[in-house]
Amino acid sequence: MGGTLDISTFYYPLRHLSPCTFNIALNLRTRIRLFPYNEGIIKVSSRGFKSAEYPTDKISFNHPLGLMFAIASYFRAEGVHIDIDSSSPPRSALGGSSAAAVALTGAFARISQNHAESKVPGRKIALLAHALEESVAGLPCGLQDQLAAVYGGVNSWYWKSDIKGHSFKKRAVIKKQFFNNFRQHLLLAYCGFPHESKNINQKWIKQFVSGKYHKLWAEIISCTQMFNKALLEKNFKNACIAMNRETAIRRKMTPDVLDKMGIRLVDLAVNHKCGARFTGAGGGGCIWAIGEINDISRLRHAWGEALLKRKEACLLDVNIDSKGLEVNEGLRD
Repeated sequence: MGGTLDISTFYYPLRHLSPCTFNIALNLRTRIRLFPYNEGIIKVSSRGFKSAEYPTDKISFNHPLGLMFAIASYFRAEGVHIDIDSSSPPRSALGGSSAAAVALTGAFARISQNHAESKVPGRKIALLAHALEESVAGLPCGLQDQLAAVYGGVNSWYWKSDIKGHSFKKRAVIKKQFFNNFRQHLLLAYCGFPHESKNINQKWIKQFVSGKYHKLWAEIISCTQMFNKALLEKNFKNACIAMNRETAIRRKMTPDVLDKMGIRLVDLAVNHKCGARFTGAGGGGCIWAIGEINDISRLRHAWGEALLKRKEACLLDVNIDSKGLEVNEGLRD
């Protein structure tokens, strides 16, 4: 909820409204392993993408795996094979690339410490992974995906525009001991069609900087605040109202934020008294829903039938991750 408000283009001029976002860290974990490779070469492999390798002096960042190469370049890595294993569908708008960036940044940061016992703070890893992603993307990017990957949990993020201190503040919305109950109020579906988040994000940024829809963005902030308050109070009815209003606003600004399957799933959710929203920046990928347990149970059946009409589309397990980033050292040469 409230995505895009974690981009400084929005939260600086809207700071008087206290912009915030909300996300859930799912236990669809991304694992990165580093192996020795040919001297002077970096190789990256990831499920759903063709493997690529470059000499260190000829690395291309204009590549589907360019972010991973950019991180390797930052740490002056060479002679390494980076193997990425993600549990989420490729380009599913579940923050997989940001999670992979956090994992790889964390791994290289640990190695660069030369076996120092102290850990690199998670905040620094998130900020560095975000900065490198933004540099490769060539446009402003949000930070909340990296934060979810580092910290885990169910959190709201408040975006501060002070020049001193942290640029964000974390607030736990659902505590760990209530995760099992909370997941029964959730539903997640992959629409079977990959997304390209930067296309829609670019539209929102261009609209905003040209002076369009400022009042609608103010309303999105209000919806996200209402959603966070409702979840803190376990008021799922109000959470659904806030979510559906936010989704409607996004569709008004960018009709292509939902594809045909997404429209069908959102309509079914509303008809079953649930709230529904696209993940990430939409335009394909996943749709998630929230509601009372009985309503979600009925919606699960309805979504299941709808998803049968598109190859690759399916329901995904909703398990909440509480650990966030973990860096484990295996055998070394």
